[in-house]
Order: sequence, then structure tokens, then C-alpha cells
Amino acid sequence: MSTKIFLCSICNINSGTCNEDCKFCSQSVKYKADIERYRQKPMDQILEEARRLEGLGALGFCLVTAQKGLDDKTLEFVCNVARTLKHEVPRLRLIACNGTASLEQLQELKRAGVSAYNHNLETSRAFYPEVCTTHPWEERYETCENVNRSGLKLISGGIFGMGETQDDRLSMLHSLKELNPVSVPLNFYHHNPALPLNPSPLSVDEALELITLSRNILDQADRIMIAGGREITFKERQHEIFKAGANSIVIGNYLTTAGREAHTDLRMLQELGFEIALSPDDK
Repeated sequence: MSTKIFLCSICNINSGTCNEDCKFCSQSVKYKADIERYRQKPMDQILEEARRLEGLGALGFCLVTAQKGLDDKTLEFVCNVARTLKHEVPRLRLIACNGTASLEQLQELKRAGVSAYNHNLETSRAFYPEVCTTHPWEERYETCENVNRSGLKLISGGIFGMGETQDDRLSMLHSLKELNPVSVPLNFYHHNPALPLNPSPLSVDEALELITLSRNILDQADRIMIAGGREITFKERQHEIFKAGANSIVIGNYLTTAGREAHTDLRMLQELGFEIALSPDDK
């Protein structure tokens, strides 16, 4: 087991404006979830978040926009943010997460200073129509292929606990293996009362077994990152995710939900004897 843990952070720079019907996502305007909604977060606020999270040890800083994919206006906004952050907070590794994207758009992000692109498959090809009808799973896979062609590092994972079968989970993991992402974010479904998806929650033991399964199948990935749903799924057993095979977590808040207090996570890592990774090349 690695003794170094990679800390990633999320900045929701465009919130709650998506027109897609993903049943697992509170950022869809269709479900009218009670969340904060805005078009473009002010640059001074983004900078404040970046500096604070860097100070806590975050190596990755992910710029997320809530929409199906990149358009010209969003691409310009994300590139401007990336250029400012590269100048002001140069140690942070910038990640973009802006939905479906063409090869040309991804190359533009790379020129602006983005290092990696996060686009999750979410679930298996077969189960995806059960949770989203406004765009196909194949578009997600194609964007991940575009990321690999662009020279950006691919970050791609999915969500467990949406009512999928074990075969669906295996299918998603094997699709991810084909794409060879450097980092695999594993999310555990966190129900919002406004969403139509409300399956029975996974037990802690089931969730830990899924981390181990992911680590075993995706043995070439540098990082297995536990992201959304960590606090509500693992509760007082969060420390067990590392023994199960994780070596990365999201620190701070998520897109529309609050994470655990950052210093609590840092204290947990210290008590477990882990160091915080300072470079993507750390082992």
C-alpha cells in the first residue's frame, strides 16, 4: 500500500445550469434541487479557493462546469481561469471537467495550462439509459478517447449505488481499463430529495469491496480516488478506504454538497501514518 496520499479538490465554477436529465445529478435544472446556481464564479473567489486548498495540501484543482459539454463561451471562460491560476498558484495541477469535448477544444485547454481532463463514464453502457436519456454513454466514452489523443491526462471513473447490478459495475470498470485513465474517481451515490433516483444505499462493506475490485481491475491506474459520497457511505470507517486500495481523496467540498472538515481528513491521514503527495510522480 502506498504511503503517500494524493489530495484533489473541486471548484464548481458554473453551478446548476445543466439541461440534461441525469437522474443522479442535482445540477440538472429539470429536478429543481435546492442548490446554489450561477453562470460564472468570480475570478477572485476561484483564486481564494485555489490558494486555500493548496495550503491544505491539494495537488489537483478541478474546474467544473455544469452543462452537457463545452461551447465557445465556456471554453473561453475555463481557459481564462486556467491561465490566471497557472500564474497565481503555479504548484496546483489544473484539471478541467466540462462535459463532452472535441479534440480541438481539449487541445485549447492544454495550451491554457490545464494538465488533465475529468470525464466520468458514470456506469455501464447497458445501465446508462436508466439514469440518463438526453445523451448516450457512447459520447462519454468518445470524449475520454479524445482526451487521450489530446495529450492531456485522462481522469475517469463512475458512481456506485445507483441501482446497477454487479455485472454493470464490472462492465464499467472494464470499459475504464480500455481507456487507461491515470486517476479513477469512485463516487458513491448521495441522494438528494429532488432527484428521482432513490435506490437502497450500499453498506460500508459493499463499498469497500468495490474499491478493492476497482483497484484490482484498474491495476495500471496511478490513483484510485474516493470522491463524492465518501462521508455518508463510509461514516466512521473512512480510514478503511486506504487498506481497500484507495490512494487519493477529494478534500474540501464537492459540487453541491459539503465534504468533511479538511483538517479532520488531514488528521486522519497523519494518524494512519500517510504522507501527502507533493507531485504527480510521487509513489
